[in-house]
Amino acid sequence: MTRIKLSDISDEKPVKLTIEIPARLHRDLCDYGLVLNAGGAEGAPKPEDLVGPMLSRFIASDREFARARRKQLLK
Repeated sequence: MTRIKLSDISDEKPVKLTIEIPARLHRDLCDYGLVLNAGGAEGAPKPEDLVGPMLSRFIASDREFARARRKQLLK
């Protein structure tokens, strides 16, 4: 089984965000959704559903950001 970093996509109330991404990144997100769904296209998460959890995971794992954020909040 492939171990990928994104495992849980929770259903939260979304906030609309409009962005443009390169076509290559869109294809990668489509492929990521397929892998996350064990290769099946039916029921695979859409690319737009992956972006939020991926960004959340990235921010949560950024130690420098956490350090800077704590410093900012302590001021």
